Amino acid sequence: MADEERDLIEILEENNPIDTNKYTRYVRSPKCGAIATFEGTTRDTFEGKEVLELKYEAYVPMAIRCLKTLCSSARASWDIHSIAVAHCLGTVPVGETSVFVAISSVHRADALDACKFLIDELKASVPIWKKEVYTNGEVWKENKEFIERMPDLGKTSHDQAGACSGKKKVEAHERKSCCGTKVKVNDETSDSCS
Repeated sequence: MADEERDLIEILEENNPIDTNKYTRYVRSPKCGAIATFEGTTRDTFEGKEVLELKYEAYVPMAIRCLKTLCSSARASWDIHSIAVAHCLGTVPVGETSVFVAISSVHRADALDACKFLIDELKASVPIWKKEVYTNGEVWKENKEFIERMPDLGKTSHDQAGACSGKKKVEAHERKSCCGTKVKVNDETSDSCS
């Protein structure tokens, strides 16, 4: 089976909650000794404000293309068996899951590092937008990963494009993560997902 055939990517329409067991079962294999997961949920407060819910919107065709590119980048850097990524659109109440990533590999370090890479890159570059709804208002939020990636938001340079812009080069950082070196992703092309 080709690598991309072991990738399950789903953007779920409103009122379709993420079934984390479905995605964990998808990546499970007797060949693998590790399954790493990340489950992003709606918290009840942010900077002292009471959060009622989150609302997500996306440009779905581009989001799926970007997620496929991220999966390919992860496979190029780590020995991965299967990947599953799901993200909800619409309203996600407090305590509910909005995003889920599951990755299986023979050894835990590959699964853990690739899982962190995928969620960080998803938040930094995939065209999915989040609105936080508070008891006293609402605001569209930029993820800190996006802001860190875009130091000068006034520039339109292709050098600052997100992870979905094409082939990526993954370099090791000197700092260590819990499972090994952290990664830095650099574009090697100036193409975008569009």
